Amino acid sequence: MIRKTLLALALAAAAVAPASAAEVIDSYNAWLSPADHRNSNGERLTTAAAVIRQDRANFHKFGVRDPGDDDDTYFGDVNNRAVLERMLNDGSSDPGVLQRIVAGPCRIHVDVYRSNHHGDYVVVTLLGASSGGY
Repeated sequence: MIRKTLLALALAAAAVAPASAAEVIDSYNAWLSPADHRNSNGERLTTAAAVIRQDRANFHKFGVRDPGDDDDTYFGDVNNRAVLERMLNDGSSDPGVLQRIVAGPCRIHVDVYRSNHHGDYVVVTLLGASSGGY
């Protein structure tokens, strides 16, 4: 079940371009596990952006993959993972969704868009509650 709450986050501005002006260039599903809620030094992460970025670092850099984690091409690049965190921190979002991601674990779906007007941006959807993995 998909919750209707979305994080719509733009790099250039909080406003998101109409769907007709943007194209999906990548998408993936991820299980944000306890491993994704701690940085490489073992410190607990305190923002949704940091958790999602750590998930992609775990997947691409450290080979830590949870059941149901999908591959993506966009965040395989360390620079794009830094951009991801900036997009998430600078965007607009529902505080309840952000709190749920930080509290973890949870499942998300991420779409990466490219827009001629707003640059690249992501939309993160919090997926139905689950007690563990996929």
